Amino acid sequence: MNRQLKLRVFLLTAIAMSTAASALAQSPAYPVRPVRMIIALAPGGGVDTTGRFLAQKFTEAWGVSVVPDNRPGAGGSIASELVAKAPPDGYTLLMNSSGISITPSIMKLGYDPRKDLLPVSLAVISPGVMVVHPSVPAKNIKDLIALAKGKPGEVFYSSSGQGSGQHLSMEMFAQMTGTKLTHVPYKGTAPSITDVVAGRISVTIASVISTRPFFDSGKLRVLAVVGPKRTPALPQYPTVAESGVPGFGFDNWYGLFMPGTSPKALATRIQQEVAKSIIAPDAQKLLIGQGLDPIANTPDEFAKMYADEMNRWAQVAKSVGMQAN
Repeated sequence: MNRQLKLRVFLLTAIAMSTAASALAQSPAYPVRPVRMIIALAPGGGVDTTGRFLAQKFTEAWGVSVVPDNRPGAGGSIASELVAKAPPDGYTLLMNSSGISITPSIMKLGYDPRKDLLPVSLAVISPGVMVVHPSVPAKNIKDLIALAKGKPGEVFYSSSGQGSGQHLSMEMFAQMTGTKLTHVPYKGTAPSITDVVAGRISVTIASVISTRPFFDSGKLRVLAVVGPKRTPALPQYPTVAESGVPGFGFDNWYGLFMPGTSPKALATRIQQEVAKSIIAPDAQKLLIGQGLDPIANTPDEFAKMYADEMNRWAQVAKSVGMQAN
């Protein structure tokens, strides 16, 4: 086959594939059977709440069942691998947290997170706060830094587990402030907060959803918001960056993915359904009322954010000696 004929065959094949993907994404025939939404964390948390909310909205819009299927474990990588290896036909979706951008740096995975998953949309941001027990003599971030520098290694912080977002973000905080903090890992966010409430641990980072009942009742004190900007849920609190640690800031988020070779046009169609679902009045009431910030960005925007997050956490994991071998 000569070069010209090869080129013609290549172009015709590319056009056919593009046409097929476009037809799949635009055809009213999708979906014609139930869709499974794999949820990477256990029932009851923010990822589960968001995933089930979207599953219900999709069911109502499409007229077929979108069935939530919780597959927690291994920092969300069990669920991620299931979806990464599923047929790329739009009938298997993944709802996962920002932990999906951390696990590639600290765990050996059975899939390639950059190739085997296709980002569809960042659904919501779950703002986090740095909180202390009221007995801790720190009213703000500068006070906490001074306390930690005066008592190296004597300020204990909790996390939901070794290598979790809470753990790495607190390590990043310690590095950026030149302090030495002592990590106490727990099996989950709830017990890590419980021991701060009890006064056995000084400080932790956790979501507004998880901590609000405690700081509203005076059992915890908020020092700052840990995201890169203030949150509408707590507009009165500054960020850590504003409080004297420039450059610090991370968000916990919940996003939707598909198998990596799924048609891009189909991802765009599903993202449009995410956006339509999230801007509905009942969605605003439910999500914002829980301290979540609805986003629903595009596949391209989410893909860039996902790649940036993986690169960022890889650097943090390396700096604390937690790289996957």
